[in-house]
Amino acid sequence: MKVGLVGFAGSGKSTVFQWLTGVAPDLAAASRGQLGMARVPDERLDWLSGHFKPKKTTYATLEIVDTPGLLVGERGDNPRRLGILREADGLLVVLNGFGGGDLVQELENFRAEIAFADLDIVTGRMQRLEGQLKKPRPAKERDADQAELELLHRIVTVLEAGQSPLTLGLGPDQEKTIRSSQLLTLKTEMVFVNQAESTSPIPERLRQMAPNLVAAPVKLEMEILELPEADRASFMADLGLAGLTRDAVIRAVFAGMGQIVFLTVGEDECRAWPIRQGMPAQPAAGAIHTDLATGFIRAEVVPFPDFKELGSMKEAKARGVYRLEGKTYIVQDGDIMHVMANK
Repeated sequence: MKVGLVGFAGSGKSTVFQWLTGVAPDLAAASRGQLGMARVPDERLDWLSGHFKPKKTTYATLEIVDTPGLLVGERGDNPRRLGILREADGLLVVLNGFGGGDLVQELENFRAEIAFADLDIVTGRMQRLEGQLKKPRPAKERDADQAELELLHRIVTVLEAGQSPLTLGLGPDQEKTIRSSQLLTLKTEMVFVNQAESTSPIPERLRQMAPNLVAAPVKLEMEILELPEADRASFMADLGLAGLTRDAVIRAVFAGMGQIVFLTVGEDECRAWPIRQGMPAQPAAGAIHTDLATGFIRAEVVPFPDFKELGSMKEAKARGVYRLEGKTYIVQDGDIMHVMANK
């Protein structure tokens, strides 16, 4: 899962990047997209690792790409900067919650920028399709081009009306048709308010605009982490902070991007495997190895809470919480799975 970190210049976006990944911002790298990894904390995997004491424990990760800050109304260069994000699976939009500005307007400005960038992509594609339709071509290819052109016309209409193409309710075939355009306005969006302190207010209107909203005083938390560990608790108590929020934010971003994990366990390794929420067992098995999806027979499944309560697969079988599931079983977050497949 690749998450594009994006925002206007001055939002503290690169500080958020360092906070999430531990990688210091590199201005030269940011111009082409600086990559960093954030490990997704998982108390279930912590417990399993303590229980099985494996040689290796592997957590799910988020790949985060930092990008150059946008400039309000800079329609010449912003599309290029946003272009770095077209291969990202989702967007984490950083808003400046410490500068006293209008956060609602900032988010509206951002959405206008990605709409403009997408319009540029869509209209360019429409011109190419119109050119292709003027040439003699097989009927099947002409029909496909005509269907794509009509769909792009609909997308232009909603973008020009200040709306998201998500409002069109595109079906799987339509999404496949325009997938190569990598439209930013169709990507999963989360909003991150970079606060001055944890009590900084967040407008209710912003919460309505961005249901997937997270917030944290990033600069303050980074300063706390620089203190000697013995001094952190008292300093946070003076500020009224119950704890640091980085881990909770990473988990929230992971879930907000539509990701869950299933778990595999054993003496060699305990591991969290990230998959898309709602994925059936057979394609989910492919996260481990494509051969497991191809030769899938069934999956042995025990929900983590049941395993933790009972302590062993033997007890899980005895108590009836161990299940054999087929190809179409929808994997649930925290399922402990063992995939059986033909070699």
